[in-house]
Amino acid sequence: MSETAAPAQVSPTQEADITSALGRRSIVLVGMMGAGKSTIGRRLAVRLQLPFTDADTEIETAHRMTIPEIFQNYGEPYFRDGEARVIARILEGRPVVLATGGGAFMREETRNRIRDRAVSIWLKADVDIIMKRVKRRADRPLLQTEDPVATVSRLLEAREPVYQTADLTILSRDVPHDRIVDECIDALRARLCVGSPSAQPTTDGINVTP
Repeated sequence: MSETAAPAQVSPTQEADITSALGRRSIVLVGMMGAGKSTIGRRLAVRLQLPFTDADTEIETAHRMTIPEIFQNYGEPYFRDGEARVIARILEGRPVVLATGGGAFMREETRNRIRDRAVSIWLKADVDIIMKRVKRRADRPLLQTEDPVATVSRLLEAREPVYQTADLTILSRDVPHDRIVDECIDALRARLCVGSPSAQPTTDGINVTP
């Protein structure tokens, strides 16, 4: 049974409580392209005084080419293998806020590694939000199709049951970024910090899965 939690004002002391409760674990953001994982991740990292890492950027650095170039030259299976290795390496290091690619969480070994070494947050976005954010970008290999909307809908249908296994769910929608970050922090408090006032049930953009 899931539990909802209300956003609340968070003091620096309370944010420090989250990082203390995390211990050696990282925070990993999962979800579809365009869900805001990098944007929210950077702001969340600042609030929690943790380093921010973008898995896609790390992959491009390791291969010395862009992700579209990797897809074109070597194919998606090769990219997914490299993605899994990069995420494993990052999670072996110090705690970070990590934004992952849309397909990363679909790989079982990566999900298991995230479960063991991190707290996962699914930024849940619907088709309209995703298309609004990615339609002007040409760096999405999986959207190089005749019908990108149908492609996104198909990907969502396949991936959402897996995304739902993340520890926390935050609705990604057209509200100020800081509000989404507040909700992420409040959900982390509810999960990690015993006795947090944010553990009181309510309805908003947060879902905490025990």
